[in-house]
Amino acid sequence: MSTLIHYRGGAIFTSDTQPWAESIVVEDGRIAYVGDTATADALPVDEVVELDGAVMLPGIVDAHTHLVGMGESLTQIDLQDAEDLADIQGRLRDAAASAPGTERMIGRSWLFSALDGRPPHRDMIDAVVSDRPVYLNANDSHSAWVNSAALAELGIDDDTPDPLGGTIERDAAGHATGMLRETAALGLMRDRLDELVSDAAREDALRAAFDRYLAAGVTAAVDMALGEPELRALVAVQTSRGGSLPMRVAAHWVVDRTGTPEGDLAGVARAIELAAEHAGPWLRVTGIKLFVDGVIDSCTAAMRAPFADGSHPEALWDLPSLSAVVTAADAAGLQVAMHAIGDAASALALDALDAAVAANGPRADRRHRIEHLETVDAATPTRLARLGVIASVQPVHSDPAIQENWRAMLGDARVERGFPWGELADAGATLALGTDAPTAPYDPLANLYIAATRKSAFDRSLPPNIPRHAMAIADAVRRATRDAAYAARWDGELGVLRRGAAADFFVIDVDPFRDGADVLLDSAVRFTVLAGEVVHSAAALRA
Repeated sequence: MSTLIHYRGGAIFTSDTQPWAESIVVEDGRIAYVGDTATADALPVDEVVELDGAVMLPGIVDAHTHLVGMGESLTQIDLQDAEDLADIQGRLRDAAASAPGTERMIGRSWLFSALDGRPPHRDMIDAVVSDRPVYLNANDSHSAWVNSAALAELGIDDDTPDPLGGTIERDAAGHATGMLRETAALGLMRDRLDELVSDAAREDALRAAFDRYLAAGVTAAVDMALGEPELRALVAVQTSRGGSLPMRVAAHWVVDRTGTPEGDLAGVARAIELAAEHAGPWLRVTGIKLFVDGVIDSCTAAMRAPFADGSHPEALWDLPSLSAVVTAADAAGLQVAMHAIGDAASALALDALDAAVAANGPRADRRHRIEHLETVDAATPTRLARLGVIASVQPVHSDPAIQENWRAMLGDARVERGFPWGELADAGATLALGTDAPTAPYDPLANLYIAATRKSAFDRSLPPNIPRHAMAIADAVRRATRDAAYAARWDGELGVLRRGAAADFFVIDVDPFRDGADVLLDSAVRFTVLAGEVVHSAAALRA
């Protein structure tokens, strides 16, 4: 028998064409009514929830995250706010002392700027932990710094060749320094660590990520680098719950460049297979993910002009190889998401999409995406909008507290066009907001704060990072809800509070629309509702 629940007495932001409502009524996991309280009061409701002046928002859709990695990061050594090498070494020493029986240590989020210009070296870690492997993922997650024991565990010696698209850093004598870049970290190292981590541990990490997300108001997420281990974890958790997940997940299957057309297209074939197998309301494989370049912090992004140190790396794909994969995926109806941080990389990604459209003909609803877009050339915003390509951006990556090395690596006028959301929006592109957790904090409220202010969520004293690209708070919320849902083909179902949509929403104890985005950093989520059920509650609120 249906139960009608009336939520009233607060400010309800719908992310819809009529942005504000006084009341909503929920029935059987869906929204039955949105509008004024007088009309809702006349309905035969079974329960009333008083919001007591709080603000209700549609459930956040994190448009770009890595769920298993996020859950794993919760137990790793956090180095993001480490001030210098001594601080990093001290944290490693303390972690080793507190867990003497662990086989290996994993840390995350260290910043290049903490080393004060010195290149990372295995000796720096060996000085404090040499009895077990230590793996430290950089804040950008595209490079890793390891000790001598970790190099040995990975089987890396002086004769180990660089993997395709990656670099094992070596000193003048040809010895590995302990710095791994791109596929040396994302492939060689990660693949080995995946072999050493049990499926049960990955499932625990996934559950932890779901719990944290729901407590933060996130009710759906796009997992933007799905591989076999992550898929096994998702399927296992789904099976254990009788076919559902704690929140809705869309996923993009990673297709790595193999060096042969057959190998590249095999990745697309696997994605097609998985999209047919996983097309449900809780888990859907919706497309593929391609890494077109690296990142600015480690000078592996593909740029039109060299970095400040003179380096000028190429993209990870050439146009013929990239176009072949993109065209095959597009022909199969898959969404293509391409990591492109450098201005040359995003232009290359658009070239490949142009080729796919030319080969496969016009289609109304492709919804391909480019991820990150931290630097773009002058033509990219207009091209993006013309092709209907979604700009998937992560405000937390522009936090001024982590920009020192990013700016130094560019070192010129390109810095002043960094994270150009305003240019993309002005051209007519659709922006979808995500966090890219665990490369950045998963908290959606901090993400909204940075989007609306370009200020730091870590250090509020810092000046904003190119404030002309800040968003109005209402636009930021829409892009983290309605537009993020659109980017994952959940439009009309998620991300809006409208009649017939899923009853996914959360309630916060501050009003950023009235009082400004700054209040988001001191806010708390009162409760989160998913498919009409309270899945997180800070207190008993029902009256």
